[in-house]
Amino acid sequence: MVKCFSFSATFDRWLRFSFSWAGLKPTTAGLGDGTVMHCWVPKTYKPDKPNLLLLHGLGANATWQFNGLISRFIARFNVYVPDLLFFGDSYTTRPERTEQFQAQCVAGLLQAQGVRKTNVLGGSYGGFVAYSLAAQFPEMVEKLVLCGAGVCMEEKDMEDGMFQVKSIDEAVSIMLPQTPEKMKEMLNVVLHKPMWNVPTCFLQDFIDVMCMEYHQERTGLINALFKDRKMSDLPKITQPTLIIWAESDKVFPLELGHRLKRHLDENAQFVVIKDCGHAMDGKMKETCKHMKSFLVDSLPSAKKANQTKGQKVH
Repeated sequence: MVKCFSFSATFDRWLRFSFSWAGLKPTTAGLGDGTVMHCWVPKTYKPDKPNLLLLHGLGANATWQFNGLISRFIARFNVYVPDLLFFGDSYTTRPERTEQFQAQCVAGLLQAQGVRKTNVLGGSYGGFVAYSLAAQFPEMVEKLVLCGAGVCMEEKDMEDGMFQVKSIDEAVSIMLPQTPEKMKEMLNVVLHKPMWNVPTCFLQDFIDVMCMEYHQERTGLINALFKDRKMSDLPKITQPTLIIWAESDKVFPLELGHRLKRHLDENAQFVVIKDCGHAMDGKMKETCKHMKSFLVDSLPSAKKANQTKGQKVH
C-alpha cells in the first residue's frame, strides 16, 4: 500500500519555511573531493552583527534541532546553520568519519561564505565538531558553547561502565533507531520524562523520513567518536567556553561535564540544568538564558560597534 501522507515530511517542509521566514536561505558549497556542505545562511548579511554558528547532534538535520533557537539569536547575530556530513543535503564520498574531518568541512564552508570569525554553539555530537573546530582553527572561533558534548570521554569509559549501554553497537542501535521499538528506547534515553504514548505509526514515519538514509555512514561517525579516544590526546582550547550539561543526562553522564571543566579550568564556565535530560526537554528557556548571558550580554553596544567598523571582519 502506498503511503499518501507523511507527518515528518510535512513538518520538515514547514521547518524549512520557518527558517526562511526567520531570514535565512539555503545554500550549498562544493569543497572538492566529492564533499558538499548544505547550510542555512543570512539572506542579508549585517556587518554590524557578530556571527553565530549552530552545529547539530545526531538526532536529525539542522532545521529539526535548531528551529526553537533561531528566533532567540537572529536579531543579534548573523546566524549560520549547516547540516553536518550525512545529514540533510551534506555528504562526502571520502572515507573519513572523524569529528576532525567534520570540523574541517565546516571551516571550508565558512570560508566559502566569507566568514572569518564566529561564535559557535554545538549540541551533543555537534559539540564534538565545535570543539575540534576551535582546536584546529583557533583564529576562526571567538566563543564556544558546548551542550552535553562528551568530548572528554575515553574509549575505556565504555568498558568501565560509565554509560547505560554496554557496547558501541548497542549505542548505535539506540541513537540511530531503525524500528519504532528502538525509537522509543532512544526517546527514553535522551528525554528526562519518558514518552510512552507516541503512536507507532508516527515513529515509523519519522524513521522512514529521517533515519534510513546514510545509516552506515552515521554508524561510522559514532564508531569514530570512541575509537582510540584518550583524554591525553584532547587539545586544550583557549577560547572562552560555556559548558552546559543536563543533570540527568543518560547519553553523556554529568561526570563528563565535570571532567571537561577540569580540563579547561578557568577558561570555562560550567552550568548544570536540573530536572533535565540530554535533549534539554522542558528547559529550553533556562538553557537559552545562560547562552544569552554568555554570548549576547557581553557584546559591545551598537554605538561601540559602529565606532570600530573599520576593524570588523565578515
